[in-house]
Amino acid sequence: MTGFNEYAPLSRVVLVPVRDAFASAERIDRQWRALNFTAPPDLGRAIDQHAAFAEAIAADGARIEVLSDAEGLTLDAVYVRDASIVTPRGMVLCRMGKPARAHEPASQARLFESIGVPIAGMIEPPGCLEGGDVVWFNRHTVAVGRGYRTNDAGIAQLRALVGPGVEVVVVPLPHHCGPDDVFHLMSIVSPVDEDLAVVYSPLMPVPFREWLIARGIDLVEVPHEEFASMGANVLAIGPRRVLMLEGNPGTRARLEVAGADVRTLEGSEISLKGGGGPTCLSRPLARAED
Repeated sequence: MTGFNEYAPLSRVVLVPVRDAFASAERIDRQWRALNFTAPPDLGRAIDQHAAFAEAIAADGARIEVLSDAEGLTLDAVYVRDASIVTPRGMVLCRMGKPARAHEPASQARLFESIGVPIAGMIEPPGCLEGGDVVWFNRHTVAVGRGYRTNDAGIAQLRALVGPGVEVVVVPLPHHCGPDDVFHLMSIVSPVDEDLAVVYSPLMPVPFREWLIARGIDLVEVPHEEFASMGANVLAIGPRRVLMLEGNPGTRARLEVAGADVRTLEGSEISLKGGGGPTCLSRPLARAED
């Protein structure tokens, strides 16, 4: 595993196909309300949208590892980033803050063992930690959101697992829509280059925003009306080469002014209804070293 940041060229990534996570119209009908989806996804359209997402990643040269072990999983398993974290010592298996997702880390562990990816450890009770709250800036600096999905005990365990050579920057997250809503650190910040990040500042803690600026990171501000459509959830497949959801023209224009190459994807069924954008749909394992 290499490239402990969110913007170097993506070379290896885990995806969970919609066919496995959503499985059938019957599973969708059983689960979508309990999982706080805003509406039931259309299975056929969801399959097509996820296939286009995977094609966009593969077209840029990344190797896709497919997790098709759907035993005990829910619709949320498609948001593969949340159940594990990449670290210099190996993968860390999360303990999910959303109880319905409890089986996902074990499913990912079986995949990692089968493809020879080392596991450094796992988050144990009472700790909770989800991957959407973890943002690497370089090999020695990682930010972790402290919210309803990631608690102090989980952050303390992560600090021990990454070791003394890594600075762990804790970012207190706002209450926003409450404990039943999906809100991660990556809901409001997506680094897309060493010195560029997409942010939604109205929900960003002032000390963290100041920390980004002090590091020389320019901020692409997401317009207020594009936060709900996940304008801040942007996956970099290389420096200033990004995948984002369509329907965010203001954010896209600001990215392009900053020199980014932007590709937009349809996400009505796989993202907007379940609350997970392109970063959530991917678990990067490796990014090419500079």
